[in-house]
Amino acid sequence: MCRFVSSIWIGMIALCAIGVAAQAPQQAPAVAPQQQPAQAAEQGPGGIDVITMYSGTWKVQGEHFATAYSQVGKEEKTLRNDCWKSGAYYACNQFMDGESKVLLIFTYNDKEKMYTTYQIPQGGAAAGSGKLQIVGNIWTFPWQVTMGETTIYFRVVNVFTGADRIDYAQEFSPDNVHWNAMAKGSETRVSK
Repeated sequence: MCRFVSSIWIGMIALCAIGVAAQAPQQAPAVAPQQQPAQAAEQGPGGIDVITMYSGTWKVQGEHFATAYSQVGKEEKTLRNDCWKSGAYYACNQFMDGESKVLLIFTYNDKEKMYTTYQIPQGGAAAGSGKLQIVGNIWTFPWQVTMGETTIYFRVVNVFTGADRIDYAQEFSPDNVHWNAMAKGSETRVSK
């Protein structure tokens, strides 16, 4: 899936341009889940309504590592998710440093307990799609890229460590078991 929320979207959008199929199952994340009050997870919204947690303006700080799929760098950006719900759909116009970058549309399959995401970029480029699996406070966006006979697995793992903070990791794996960090960072909501 092409990334939702900050730097991870930037990296995932680039990978989407070379062809993405979001089929990878969730693995243990590199970002360790922090303590989250159990009542927050139990009393929070469910189904498509849980996506409301992404709305608002976020300060993003992260670092990227040198890998075959990423370059070293630091990141500090402002991310704004202008979101709304219409029926069974949840949509967000995602702004990066004040500029609209992508329209995201989420759907939910209650039987499979899985979300599908659709990313519609600015400028008329082809839309992409992917999966999102939510287990407690851990939100995983998995996808894979096949080049020739080689498949590389990717994922973005967002860990909500509170209602207004996300720790994230962007990772790749040649075997869908052993994961290598491409980026990590945090997002802090500054306004709803």
